[in-house]
Amino acid sequence: MYGLSTQFKKIRVEKNLTQKQVADGIGVAEQAYQRYEYGKTVPSALVLIALADYFDVSLDYLVGRSDDPARH
Repeated sequence: MYGLSTQFKKIRVEKNLTQKQVADGIGVAEQAYQRYEYGKTVPSALVLIALADYFDVSLDYLVGRSDDPARH
């Protein structure tokens, strides 16, 4: 879980977004997104897909399985 939460924060900071902006963008409460980013809660598959879409990165990149953020 540490890897996921680190990746979420890394991408969010690179895109100059706040936690609230991301939470609003994927349709969850800010506190829910904070729990994902702090590694306290594992996001569902639907949330992971929403995050990948919102960040405009591949799902593999989002979960740390690829170094290439491009969507194919």
